[in-house]
Amino acid sequence: MATQASWATEAPEVNDAAFFEIEDATPAEVALELCDSGLPRIVGKSAALRRVLGMVRIVAPTDATVLINGETGTGKELIAEAIHKCSERSNGPFVKVNCAAIPAGLLESELFGHERGAYTGAVTRSIGRFERAHRGTLFLDEIGDLPLELQPKILRVIQERQFERLGGAATIHTDVRVICATHRNLAEMVDDLEFRGDLFYRLSVFPVELPPLRERPEDIRLLIHHFAMDYAARLRKPIKGISEEFMTVLARHSWPGNVRELQNFIERAVILSTGALLSGPLPEFRRGPKPSAPVTLEDGERSQILQTLHQTQGVVGGPNGAAARLGVKRTTLISMMKRLGITFGQNSLLPVRAEASIPISEDPNLRIPPLSGISHQDASSAPPKSRVGRVWTLAEAERVHISEVVEMTNGLIAGKGGAAEVLGVPPSTLRNRMRKLDIRVRSLATCERDRIAHSSEVLV
Repeated sequence: MATQASWATEAPEVNDAAFFEIEDATPAEVALELCDSGLPRIVGKSAALRRVLGMVRIVAPTDATVLINGETGTGKELIAEAIHKCSERSNGPFVKVNCAAIPAGLLESELFGHERGAYTGAVTRSIGRFERAHRGTLFLDEIGDLPLELQPKILRVIQERQFERLGGAATIHTDVRVICATHRNLAEMVDDLEFRGDLFYRLSVFPVELPPLRERPEDIRLLIHHFAMDYAARLRKPIKGISEEFMTVLARHSWPGNVRELQNFIERAVILSTGALLSGPLPEFRRGPKPSAPVTLEDGERSQILQTLHQTQGVVGGPNGAAARLGVKRTTLISMMKRLGITFGQNSLLPVRAEASIPISEDPNLRIPPLSGISHQDASSAPPKSRVGRVWTLAEAERVHISEVVEMTNGLIAGKGGAAEVLGVPPSTLRNRMRKLDIRVRSLATCERDRIAHSSEVLV
């Protein structure tokens, strides 16, 4: 019988005090009816995380193969374990294999086992992971690093539920559910002949996309609170609260390493803490990633349209045309192209106006769409492939670009060096666009300039 499982711990509301209370906090829980106790702890309350957990609830009772996609540090192993714990195989073994951590020459033996004398050094019979996971779940982490020569054998054991040990002739039958995870784009790897298409389609019966931490900012404070309490207890530190300035700056950081990076940073901060108030080196977070030159909204729109036209080979209309990909009407896109001076022919895309210098983001782990990360020259030649195969609409790309610039200016909109000046638009226009795109910022720079202890989130 299903019971409610706690999936999130929420820190108390921030008050007017200069620190974030820990010791006497009474956590509020966000719960989903998933399965019995014994679940791994997943902290958060964002809509993006709730969607993932809803998919876990749907797929867990089945035996379907699940492919978990997500950047490094997003918690793919936790989701895999949650699927196992919520399935009818929860009493069976949960066996984990990191395909990137085992040498290619040993991976076949690790997965399927070997008989005595199968190779030099094989002095005894060895049981493989597929055999150990009988009537349970096998989690293949970093499946994108699986060698090509092993992929047909993986496909066979998933489809036929049988295999042979290395050096053996006997067929072994196994009842295993397979869950895979990767931070790589398997669809692109199939196109590049780096991954077998038949195995990809077999693995992606039920794909689950984990959002990066920057797409669930409302969870950052909960995670900071959770990790601070956890490490303070483990390390026996007399920490009573978290500096509000420290909390605010951390909540505004992009965290390219996601939850793992945040967890390691909090552990380090707790280790270095000598008092009752947890704080840390703030300047490294205030700066954030800065482009090498200003990128206006007009420059960004032009680059986004150019790259999309390149991808569609100049096709504007139709279900697979540039207008559909950008999320605008065909007539609207043609009007924008005329305004931006973009012309196209059958074989080429030529920007009429002089090229603007649009730098590439300095953070290689940050998924920045072409609006803030590609020059006209790049867009009209060989556009870089997306890390996750996502097609960005103009609104999505504009939201990311504006958010990045506002973060770079520490929330300053108007005035010298403000986001409006960088983007080349009036402050009123920028504020209207931010309202329309639902972009929220914490105006920390304004608070520091005026020396006002104000850290609440405001909609500009």
